[in-house]
Amino acid sequence: MDYKQAISYIYSHIPMFQSIGGPAYKANLQITITFDNYFKHPHKNFKTIHIAGTNGKGSVSNLIASILFEAGYKVGLYTSPHLKDFRERIKINGNLIPESEVANFITNNLTIIENLKPTFFEVTTALAFCYFKEQKVDIAVIETGLGGRLDCTNIINPLLSVITNISFDHADLLGNTLEKIAFEKAGIIKKDTPIIVGETQDNLKNIFVKKAKEQNSKIYFADKIYNVKKSYITNNKFQNFSVFYNDNKVYKGLQTTLLGKYQKKNTQTVLTCIKILLQKGIEIDSENIFNGFKNVTNNTHFIGRWQILSEKPFTICDIGHNEAGIKENMSQLLKLKHNNLHIVFGMVADKDSKKILKHLPKKAIYYFTKAKISRAKNEKELFAEATNFGLNGNCFDTVKDAYNSAKSKATSTDIIYIGGSTFIVADFYNFFYHLFCNSK
Repeated sequence: MDYKQAISYIYSHIPMFQSIGGPAYKANLQITITFDNYFKHPHKNFKTIHIAGTNGKGSVSNLIASILFEAGYKVGLYTSPHLKDFRERIKINGNLIPESEVANFITNNLTIIENLKPTFFEVTTALAFCYFKEQKVDIAVIETGLGGRLDCTNIINPLLSVITNISFDHADLLGNTLEKIAFEKAGIIKKDTPIIVGETQDNLKNIFVKKAKEQNSKIYFADKIYNVKKSYITNNKFQNFSVFYNDNKVYKGLQTTLLGKYQKKNTQTVLTCIKILLQKGIEIDSENIFNGFKNVTNNTHFIGRWQILSEKPFTICDIGHNEAGIKENMSQLLKLKHNNLHIVFGMVADKDSKKILKHLPKKAIYYFTKAKISRAKNEKELFAEATNFGLNGNCFDTVKDAYNSAKSKATSTDIIYIGGSTFIVADFYNFFYHLFCNSK
């Protein structure tokens, strides 16, 4: 197989949660363990950092990888989902896995894949671990796909584990209460391994403390160690943080190209992770930290998080797709000066749309649409539900049509926001991102 044939095979023959949702989720690690035995435990050949949580996993993963890269390490990075290219999921020092590596892996392991019938994420995880072993990475940052306890990445024994936060997402699979979701995420806590929890949530704290105690693992709550009291966006489009430790201002002038206000929380988590990595013997200096934050976009090619695409009209996209993520985004969006607000919006059908629609501003023009995946919620159904919340707009068959309509109506003093779903942003990139890249 060549790369195109391998990718075609993956998408057409292997169940993919990104496309079909629940049927691609397996609530056990049986195939993962069988796969791992077959490939002779590739993850044991490099150090790892394991990251779970509802929101912020991608930002924390990319920031840590960027800092480690600046410190001179050969860094593997495994994240999901991808937005433009399947190979975004597997990187070393910011470079995508070569097409030939993907093609060869599928071709050489076709028999066991067809015999075991693994999910898309199980195949992708095995590919990542084998590639990182082959390339002799020093350390790999591994993001869970879904949950934690039964996630197929949960076979690793990391230097430290991270749980960014807990909010409602994938409740049909992880549980319909925050406590149940927290229990699943806490499943990544390993014996004698430090665990960092990004946000202290009083009703959930004891779940993590209890699990850490059972595993004889020291637990750290990042927001009790570092406090990012405020941030602002500089004229040259960096977010500048005021970071405090024990009431003393530290990391003066810490800046990043990641512009979402929610990055304040992620920054606290990342800095706590670095503090623990230093204790574990990983060599990182202050300059590495500053450069890792400042150069994260260049170092890891991280996209889709409060990304400014154009100034006139001011155009932003963000993959925030659950209640907590949408609330954060709308809060920041409504603080921006604008004349009219245009929102290109779509969701997947297995989300609780009512929980999300109630957080959208009524004073906006909506362009309801759907992504090109089978999980996408029909734009007409979404529009009908949105009218019950006082939201006004029109329906469009594709993200391309929705954005083109918004663009045609927006003036230079307006704002266009594209979001609601990772897959809406992915479709937007596939249609339009080259135009913004070429204009820079």
